[in-house]
Amino acid sequence: MQRSCSRLPSIPNMQPFSKFLFRESISLLKESQLVHTSPFPSFATAKKFSSAYRTIVSYYDLRGFHSSEQMPEGEEGDAAARVWATHEPISEQIMAKPKGGEVEEVDHPGADKSLQKGKLEMILRKAEGSGEEDEKTELLSRERYRWSSRAGGRVNEKKTKMKSSWVCKECGVNLGQWWGTCPSCKTPGSVKRYAEAKFLKSGGESVLDNEAVKLTVPQRLADVNKGMNKSDWRIPLNGHLGMEVARVLGGGIVPGSLVLFGGDPGVGKSTLLLQLAAIISEGCNSRGPARVVYVSGEESIEQIGNRADRMRITSEDLYLYSSTDVEDILDKVQNLSPKTLIVDSIQTVYLRDVIGSAGNITQVKECTLKLLHFAKETNIPVLLIGHVTKTGDIAGPRMLEHMVDAVLYIEGERYSSYRLLRSVKNRFGSTDELGLLEMTESGLQAVSNPNEMFLSENYSDSDVLAGLALAIVVDGSRTFVIEIQALCVSGSSVARHVNGIQESRADMIISVLMKQAGLKLQDNAIFLNVVSGFKLTETAGDLAIAAAICSSFLEFPIPHDVTFIGEVGLGGELRMVPRMDKRVTAAAKLGFKRCIVPKAAENNLSSLDLNIKILGCRTLKDVINTVFSTH
Repeated sequence: MQRSCSRLPSIPNMQPFSKFLFRESISLLKESQLVHTSPFPSFATAKKFSSAYRTIVSYYDLRGFHSSEQMPEGEEGDAAARVWATHEPISEQIMAKPKGGEVEEVDHPGADKSLQKGKLEMILRKAEGSGEEDEKTELLSRERYRWSSRAGGRVNEKKTKMKSSWVCKECGVNLGQWWGTCPSCKTPGSVKRYAEAKFLKSGGESVLDNEAVKLTVPQRLADVNKGMNKSDWRIPLNGHLGMEVARVLGGGIVPGSLVLFGGDPGVGKSTLLLQLAAIISEGCNSRGPARVVYVSGEESIEQIGNRADRMRITSEDLYLYSSTDVEDILDKVQNLSPKTLIVDSIQTVYLRDVIGSAGNITQVKECTLKLLHFAKETNIPVLLIGHVTKTGDIAGPRMLEHMVDAVLYIEGERYSSYRLLRSVKNRFGSTDELGLLEMTESGLQAVSNPNEMFLSENYSDSDVLAGLALAIVVDGSRTFVIEIQALCVSGSSVARHVNGIQESRADMIISVLMKQAGLKLQDNAIFLNVVSGFKLTETAGDLAIAAAICSSFLEFPIPHDVTFIGEVGLGGELRMVPRMDKRVTAAAKLGFKRCIVPKAAENNLSSLDLNIKILGCRTLKDVINTVFSTH
């Protein structure tokens, strides 16, 4: 087997048909605008255009001699070249033909057949009359191979021109230039330069070297769902903690999905993912245990093992790996074929062919895209951990949240043991669900009685507890009793302070109490707080906020068996809220004796036959007369 010639042979050594091939090759290359010199290009020019260089020397490669040798002539030379073969260094393919035999056509997928046929017929017509059938067949085969390669069969890496744009890291809008303040979300200093990958593949490349993936074609919906078991559509999570996370995910982890977990530093992201890895590996379905790979770019495997030992995790099918190279991670994971892959965190991993250090906008986007392709092609779910900024958003552009299938946030006060798992995006379930967790010495645990975390431990009728009111709120499919605290202080330099309630909503309720209920709150500093760091967003808690302010201002404690449900209007009237029956039923099950609701809902709720007294009120004045005049 011979290699490509190191330099072009001298013209005097060429035989007549060799010169003919040389001239026709140059003519064809000029027609395809690969070279612009005539009639014979220099060595530097030919080597600059690699396609032209390979075409010119291809004939001599096949005949099996180097440029420094003389062309064999006569019977002796033909006998010396019993087998003609060549090696293409770019396509890494070999073509061989025994003397007098047929040359097998070498075709590449994606070749332009019309282009091949036209060029080959033209060369064949010009070669007629030479009388050398072997050389004619050799020329035909060689040109067929060369044109099929040019038409798209060769996929090689090439350097492309750098492309960059300006992207807002808050809203993800793509801008043509830098802006001091984002025109879309009006956030100052959020527009950052985003550069594309440094090297790209000209023909595209799959994450996996799998022929089945490359040959995938569109399929009918009936064929996709045919023979599929619905139990395989989700990876179930067992145990109290697993069921709490599965509730937020919509029933479990979907195979092939990409889920992003975010939260403040130290809130328990790594702890939760390590516990989920143990739950899946210890037995996610009836088929028994499954392999799970936990990859960390921030900790060594010894540190992860120490944390697992502290949480009493001893699963044999849980694999630990410490790496920051995405390609290295995927190579190791493919050999194990795990049930789930966990990456901690997306800001610490990088791709070698992408510019910038790990954690910048370019690396975060490209690494997420690589992991997304891996998840979809292998049907292995990938769970990512994302760092958050000072404002609580996931670090990097918002386009990262658009790429993944689900985004889950872990919320919680710094000095509180309770954690809230909330879904802000979920392609496979509802975003209204809420998971309640508690941090313990052995890790995160599900809260058995959710209402305990929102109520005071020593709740009783006393003068000290004036300013407390209970609201029944619904978050997703769950109903909670939320304790709202209010404090009115006269002569304070602070106008008001609100925690867990929208400030605009609190200002409106205070103004309605002053205008419609006649309370003199102008000279008082008002402090409002929601217990356990819960953020009250729905209007069903308006009535409880107003009752807590009245209780503190009048210094009259609210009885502990009274709850409030309703929205407050600007005229002081009480309005209906959704799912009133579900709220009142939950209050009755928790042992409350009285429930203050809008008058319009009194008749409908009285027919529920519950062990609770429904008190309907039209305005805030009616609420004050009903609650604070009777003890």
